[in-house]
Amino acid sequence: MPYLFTSESVSEGHPDKVADQISDALVDNFLAWDPTAKIACETLVTTGQVVLAGEVKCNTYIDVQTIAREVITKIGYTKSEYMFEANSCGVLSAIHEQSPDINQGVDKKKKEEQGAGDQGMMFGYATNETANYMPLALDMAHLLLRELSLIRREGKQMKYLRPDAKSQVTLEYNDDNKPVRIDTVVISTQHDDFDTEKKMQERISKDVQSILIPRVIKVYPQYKHLFNKQIKYHINPTGKFVIGGPHGDTGLTGRKIIVDTYGGKGAHGGGAFSGKDPSKVDRSAAYATRHIAKNLVAAGVCDEALVQVSYAIGVAKPMGVYVNTYGTAKVKMTDGQIAKIVEQVFDMRPYFIEQRLKLRQPMYSECAAYGHMGREPQTVTKTFKSADGKTKNVKVELFTWEKLDHVDKVKKAFKLK
Repeated sequence: MPYLFTSESVSEGHPDKVADQISDALVDNFLAWDPTAKIACETLVTTGQVVLAGEVKCNTYIDVQTIAREVITKIGYTKSEYMFEANSCGVLSAIHEQSPDINQGVDKKKKEEQGAGDQGMMFGYATNETANYMPLALDMAHLLLRELSLIRREGKQMKYLRPDAKSQVTLEYNDDNKPVRIDTVVISTQHDDFDTEKKMQERISKDVQSILIPRVIKVYPQYKHLFNKQIKYHINPTGKFVIGGPHGDTGLTGRKIIVDTYGGKGAHGGGAFSGKDPSKVDRSAAYATRHIAKNLVAAGVCDEALVQVSYAIGVAKPMGVYVNTYGTAKVKMTDGQIAKIVEQVFDMRPYFIEQRLKLRQPMYSECAAYGHMGREPQTVTKTFKSADGKTKNVKVELFTWEKLDHVDKVKKAFKLK
């Protein structure tokens, strides 16, 4: 029987995402000057205020206030009427030294014996229903907001847009678990004040359907067949959305973990990513399991894969690796047998994850909005400025866990052509 499935996304101006982006900007700046740094930085944003807290073990000093303000400026909170503005907000730092009790479990004499930074389980997921091996509902929720953000930044249309926004996409799946149409689209966007609430709703609803949706179809023609005149649109359904961002809601690092991953498909171990260096397996092992799942599906082992790994704090070897192919395996093996081969192909000790995915680069700011998974691997040059005025250019490889660089190894291990 056909069924409906829904995923949501939030824009870079959503208060929780503001917090994530500040935390990851701090991670990048620490790693740019000290690739061995251990970092756990949390951010709280509210009306006119940013609070930074956490633990760091690093041989460098960075200007956290300036970095936070630069992130807020880039997002677009640059007007006093937003009640949260880059140059005027307060920035309080309560960052201190990492606990030596934690550090002794991570740092070992032999690098390959590096222990996990915490206990826990992490999940990676992939499906062949999209070209980037991501769940379609989440992929569409992200791209709607990415295009809306581009429209806002271009400043030629929908000039009333403000940075905060949310989207939600509901898809209908057929009996073969294939997406066949979009059932519902929800978009709530922060906006400038209008003369009346009725004018606001009519204008924004019209613009979303006549400007945003055609633009999405043009940029992503592969999804054109999913759009039809029967789609139900809920545009700013509560009415006014003038008050938004950190003034409308307090934002905290790590509160959008489902948006960051698979939109409710697969599973999630509960650990957030942003603000953490890769010794924290919440982050690194989640990327590693995504890398495994994507390469399994791309190699033709299965159509859909969920991979779980678990750790004990201070211990290098995982407690176990679990694979679920949801009955889509193309090889004559049980999921348990598939998991055993996965363990042989992919070394899941923290040090080897860091090396395989090059996770000691300052590569995390680009992950902090519109999802950590399903993104395009690319190499960029980033510039960092130290607290004493020194400048450093770093060539950085982004989204390494999205590479299909292990497909041949997987095919060989499973004897696939």
